[in-house]
Amino acid sequence: MTLLRVLLPLIFLVSFAGLSAAQDTSGDASVLQPGQQSLEDIMARQRGEDVPFGAELPLPLEGNPPPAESHLGPLGSASDADLWREIRADALPDARASNRGPAAKVLMQDGGMWWLNFRHGPLLTYGSLLLGVTVVLMAIFYLIRGRIRIEHGRAGITIERFKFIERFGHWLIASSFILLAITGLLSLAGRKLLIPLFGHEAFSTFAIASKWIHNNVSWAFMLGLVMVFVMWIVHNLPDRTDINWILKGGGIFGKGHPPAKKFNAGQKLIFWAVIILGTSISVSGISLLFPFELTMFEPTLALLNDMGVPQLLGLGTIDATLTPQEEMQYAQLWHAVISFVLMAVIIAHIYIGTLGMEGAFEAMGSGDVDLEWAREHHSIWADEVVAKQGKPASGTQPAE
Repeated sequence: MTLLRVLLPLIFLVSFAGLSAAQDTSGDASVLQPGQQSLEDIMARQRGEDVPFGAELPLPLEGNPPPAESHLGPLGSASDADLWREIRADALPDARASNRGPAAKVLMQDGGMWWLNFRHGPLLTYGSLLLGVTVVLMAIFYLIRGRIRIEHGRAGITIERFKFIERFGHWLIASSFILLAITGLLSLAGRKLLIPLFGHEAFSTFAIASKWIHNNVSWAFMLGLVMVFVMWIVHNLPDRTDINWILKGGGIFGKGHPPAKKFNAGQKLIFWAVIILGTSISVSGISLLFPFELTMFEPTLALLNDMGVPQLLGLGTIDATLTPQEEMQYAQLWHAVISFVLMAVIIAHIYIGTLGMEGAFEAMGSGDVDLEWAREHHSIWADEVVAKQGKPASGTQPAE
């Protein structure tokens, strides 16, 4: 026992001294160890700068050679640099992975840095600017034009404009798209906006909930697209009345509205914007829900090359060879860009259907609209409905 009382303190002191010495020599991140590269070198290569591997590394200290075999860690030229260059260039056709997925053998992918920088930079900046400008333009339009009133006052008689199933399809698209827009913006900008306000733990909860909502509500949006397309395609085909409506600006800045059928030219533009952009968002969204299953951009780029489109634009031949990860990155960027455009369209649509025009919201609220409103905005359709239902009550004016 006496011997142990003497040895234990000595062992503790020796161990503590050795630990202190190790911290003095290796704990300083600014002092490179044999064969190590600086963080600045690694980040410079990620930015695309030409920094050679191991060209400016310090020589090994005398009596402390670098390990002979090591495939991991920041060992620079002491590691198998040639092997990692081949992995980065995807030059190992015989490589095998336990996971047999299409992206399993892609360990390094330089395109990820470009995608990340664009996603956090121009995409978020210009997307937010587009939404902000749309809101400002709607506010200016309201200040100049005010609310579009029913010129001759309400007739006091209503006619059915949309059946319940039509309104259900419309509100299915509207409600699901609003949820998708909010959760999509949280996923894109949440780290910058929410973490400083609520912290990492709260943001984690928001992010998990947003992802679950976004992935599942997307199916409701796609169902609504199909319903609306089937029900309204026949009413949204272009015709000669649309030309007259466009030439007169829809009657927005003058008195009297051009004759129109069930949907005027402006509503037809909204319809096709929602169908085309919504379908594009849905297809790219499905590819993100089931990663590496849909290959969209590589064949599209190859087709553009065959058609000579890049050459006409002075871009030369586009490299159409994409890794599976790059396919997903392009899909995510396309998904976000088109979503921003559709959000701007929907903001304008919401304004016209609520604050901007008297009587418009009733069409999607109760499904019935005032007869005078129908005659002012959709006179051809109103005449057809009146002819089917019989003459209106006395005191109402016939549509011109």
